[in-house]
Amino acid sequence: MAACDGASKGNPGPAGWAWVVSDDAATPARWEAGPLGRATNNVAELTALERLLTAVAPDVPLEVRMDSQYAMKAVTTWLPGWKRNGWKTSAGKPVANQDLVVRIDELLDGRTVDFRYVPAHQVDGDPLNDFADRAASRAAVVQEAAGSALGSPEPPPSQAPAASATASRRKAAPRKSAAGGSSARTIKAKFAGRCLCGRSYAAGESIAKNPKGWGHPECRTAEA
Repeated sequence: MAACDGASKGNPGPAGWAWVVSDDAATPARWEAGPLGRATNNVAELTALERLLTAVAPDVPLEVRMDSQYAMKAVTTWLPGWKRNGWKTSAGKPVANQDLVVRIDELLDGRTVDFRYVPAHQVDGDPLNDFADRAASRAAVVQEAAGSALGSPEPPPSQAPAASATASRRKAAPRKSAAGGSSARTIKAKFAGRCLCGRSYAAGESIAKNPKGWGHPECRTAEA
């Protein structure tokens, strides 16, 4: 059983990937994570899957748990049509991240792989996916390789902004736009946290208020 995940702090922004393999349903036995420099979340997700398939022997059946609908559909649903169309989408456009998709297609050839979608960041959610998420997020932030083969410690748990910091932000007055109206403010995060989109943000990264708390400015869907 395995899981893989990618992270991008800004999308595009500092990115990382990670995979983990367990001996049973809950205990990580082997894992690896690495930096990608500046990349999108989709590139990070596909890279995580490519690295997992490269690391596991092709004769070993795999159940791969992922929280990326894009990466899963790319290699299980859309890929056959893309190949028939000469690596073009139904709209006639070149397939995004084609090099990664082609490599994954090659790695899947002749092997038994079961893909299972698991929702991200759920209370009592999938422990393997959570491990991969934390490892990918850490790799994106520190831009360093890690893993069991390197003797790295388990990736740290995700942290939410402290209540006092959240309260302090709520008291701050909103900025005024040039037209005199109120506009949603963007601030630097004091602590690492998680946006409503499911991706993490790092301490010092720009965040903005959204209907469910704080997160990436581009993910804001309504004024606070």
